[in-house]
Formats: sequence, structure tokens, C-alpha cells
Amino acid sequence: MQRLLLLFFIVLAVLLPVLAQATGMEYYIGVLTRILIFAIMASSLNFILGYGGMVSFGHAVFFGLGAYVTAIASFHGVTSAWIIWLIAALVSAVAGLMIGAIALRTRAVYFIMITMALAQLFYYFFVGFRYYGGDDGIQINGRPVIGLGLDISGDNGFYWLVLAWLLVVHVLLARLLKSRFGLALNAMRENERRAQAIGYPTLRYKLAAFVIAAVIAGIAGSLIGMSNLFASPKLLHWSQSGILLVMVALGGVGYFYGGILGAAVFLLLEEILSTHFEYWQIYVGLILLLVVMVAPRGVSSLMTIGKSLKQGEQHGA
Repeated sequence: MQRLLLLFFIVLAVLLPVLAQATGMEYYIGVLTRILIFAIMASSLNFILGYGGMVSFGHAVFFGLGAYVTAIASFHGVTSAWIIWLIAALVSAVAGLMIGAIALRTRAVYFIMITMALAQLFYYFFVGFRYYGGDDGIQINGRPVIGLGLDISGDNGFYWLVLAWLLVVHVLLARLLKSRFGLALNAMRENERRAQAIGYPTLRYKLAAFVIAAVIAGIAGSLIGMSNLFASPKLLHWSQSGILLVMVALGGVGYFYGGILGAAVFLLLEEILSTHFEYWQIYVGLILLLVVMVAPRGVSSLMTIGKSLKQGEQHGA
């Protein structure tokens, strides 16, 4: 049943642009594309937070780097999406390696503060980089070419591209989490000292997970750059990392689809409330508070609660 339900949602996601056009709601194709991009981003953070216990308050730096790689590559005439994604992955990996090598030597609140501080260094670097727009950001001339007979210049084609990336990322994460690497990462989250005592090189495992999450976030950043045709230092700011943490907490930390659910709920609330209220952030905050009170472990935990109640009824019968 779970596989059938998953297949149903995938088919529905593929058909959504067609349905939107048929009903005259083409605007929402862009909204859905943004949700999918942030779902990729939130899932990358959930990977290190929910399964590795690493509360990064600077994860948005990789998001912004991916967007800037796309913008700078476009500025210099690079038109191949594959080359841009390769460069974005490499830049994000190097940045993740640098930040992780420093931050992972600390723990708890010190890790949070170090990741935020290092991310802010990148933020102020791009704010002061006048050649590529500085604080004003940099425009992207147009979406790159993907080849293979596919056209991503239109909203529909780009939506399907982002959906394909989301599926690829989640297949990769599913395989990683079921592997020995994923099991070791879970063991470290539960008790790092015990995992270290039985021979796991905890620093290397956590650094590898941090770099993987950074690469995924860099790809998501590249996609948001292609979507908006713009890159801004705001994408690297610590407040963006805070929003991502809220998305993960809202969806469910440590739940496989927590990133997708959190991004969808948060961005849909933002989209709906911002059209009706000037100070829509207040209402988003109240709704988030209500969700936390009802489901402290996020929206994903509601399904677990439902299963538990159903099993309890069956046992009672």
C-alpha cells in the first residue's frame, strides 16, 4: 500500500502542471517548483540533522553558493546545465569540507554557532563582491541548456526537471540510509562516544555526511538560481538557514519525507496567508505553534500516531 501511495503521488506530481494549465492556474506551476526546490534543500538538512544529529545554522551557505555558481557561470557564457551542476557540486563540496572540518570538532551549541559564523563569512564576502553585483545580487541571462532533446526554458519543462532532481536525491538518500554508512550515522546520533569506542571513525563519517548534504544543497541552490534567474547574498544569510530548520522541524526531524512535508506546508502557508494579510508572518507563527503543540515531532509524526492508534484498536478487538 505504501508503494502504491508513493506511486500515486509521483504520478500526481508529474501531472500537476498539465492540470494547472487546464484550469487556468499556470501561476501555481512556479509555486510548486519553488516547493520542490526547497524540499530538496530541507531534505539535505534533515539528512544531517535527523540522522546525524548535526544542527547546522549555516546550511543556507551551500544553497547560496549553488545559486551564485549558476549566476557567475551564466555571466561568463556557460550554457550547459550539466557543467553548471558539476561546478556547483564541487564548490559546495569544498565549502562543506572546509566548514565541516572546523565545525565538527565542536559539539552542541558551539557547533551551531560555528556553522552560523562561517556561513556569515561567505555572506559578507558576496555582499562586498561588487564585480558580481554585491548586495544587489546578480541577474542570470537565461536558463541553461540541458540537451537530450529536453527544453527547460518553459515553466513546465523546468518543473519536471526539478521533480526529477527531487526523486534522484531521495533515491540516493534512501540507499545511503539503508547502507552501513547510514546505520553508522544513526548509531553516532544515538551515542557518539559508544560508536567511537567500538571503532567507528566518527569524525570522518560525520564529515562525509556533511559534505553529501552540502552537495545536495548546492544543487538545490543552482535550481533556485535557474528558477528565479537571480542570485542574491540573502540566500546565504543565517535567517535563511533558520527558515530551513523550521521547515525540517515542521515536517518531522528524522522522518524520511519530513523535508518534503515541511517545505510544502511552510511555503503553502506563506503563499496563502501573504495574499490575504499584510503581516502574514504573525499568522504563520501562530499556525506553526499550533502544529508544534499538536505534533511536537512534526507533521510526519501524525501518520505514525494514526498507525499506532489503528494497531491499538486491532489489538483491543
